Amino acid sequence: MRALLAVAAALLLVLAGPTAAQTAPGKLKGGIVYSLPGWFKPSFFDFREDVEEARKANKHVLLFLHLDECPYCARMLEENFVSGDNRAFMQKHFDVIGVNVRGASEVKWFDGKTYTEQSFARQMKTFGTPTLVFLGENGDVVLKLSGYRDPATLRSALEYVQTSNYGKQPFAAYAAARERPAVYALRDHPQFAKVTDFKGYQKPLAILFEDRGCVDCARFHAKTLNHPDVVAEMKKFLFVRLDTGSGATVIDVAGKQVTPAQWAQALGLANRPAFVLYNEGREIARGDGILYHFHFKERLRYVSGGYYTRDSPSAYSAARRKELLQQGVSIDYSE
Repeated sequence: MRALLAVAAALLLVLAGPTAAQTAPGKLKGGIVYSLPGWFKPSFFDFREDVEEARKANKHVLLFLHLDECPYCARMLEENFVSGDNRAFMQKHFDVIGVNVRGASEVKWFDGKTYTEQSFARQMKTFGTPTLVFLGENGDVVLKLSGYRDPATLRSALEYVQTSNYGKQPFAAYAAARERPAVYALRDHPQFAKVTDFKGYQKPLAILFEDRGCVDCARFHAKTLNHPDVVAEMKKFLFVRLDTGSGATVIDVAGKQVTPAQWAQALGLANRPAFVLYNEGREIARGDGILYHFHFKERLRYVSGGYYTRDSPSAYSAARRKELLQQGVSIDYSE
């Protein structure tokens, strides 16, 4: 009898062994290898000295916070810093310095403290890359942009800083006042709900702001909003698209009657598409740079699943990445 039990146990181990071995870890895909342009300013990361040198040259300092193989960084660099009209404008009016958000080089900041590049990124509340940090002549942060920007939108930000308009008005107001050609016909989506009163809404709520001047909205629909994984997460929300070019009014979550443009401007959202995610009647996350399907899907899950109650966005992202890879799920960072 004992011999039979031993044989049976051995057989179970043999059967179980290959199954466990077949769960190979997932892989990270979709990253793009890139290099920072050679014309970026070499810096010892003492930003007090960099700002002083820029001031004497009648320039501003622009910090380009990036991550290795970040597809958004690669696209933005190629369209704005490697080629295009913005390159010459930046070379004339800005000292651009690259900062790797996972780097270990020492950074000296205006508070007198020394950081690593990585801890400096946390200090700047960098939750995505690229993040552009514009510094004024006294070293104060006069504008911060998180995420990819198309050339026209970035040019608006560059001129806002170069002309020192940051001392006169918020960037959202400045951007809203600039005329933009109509390049986009608003698209519908099966998950868009037609709701205009959001006062007191306690369940997951997503507000998407678009308009006819949005350069990336068509691409965002085609590549992100219609991705099956994203659609599955959208179903967990009351998902509403608002046209900031419309004069119609809605009732925002605070119960105030506003136009979509007024709501977006009050939130400081200067770019389109932009989104704000709410749960339990309060704002949890926002963004006004395009996100590819994996990041947008996970941003939705972070809010609807209540993960924000225990994890910061960065802690959630790290844990979620580890979880998926251990399950054998590959992560695709591409569009």
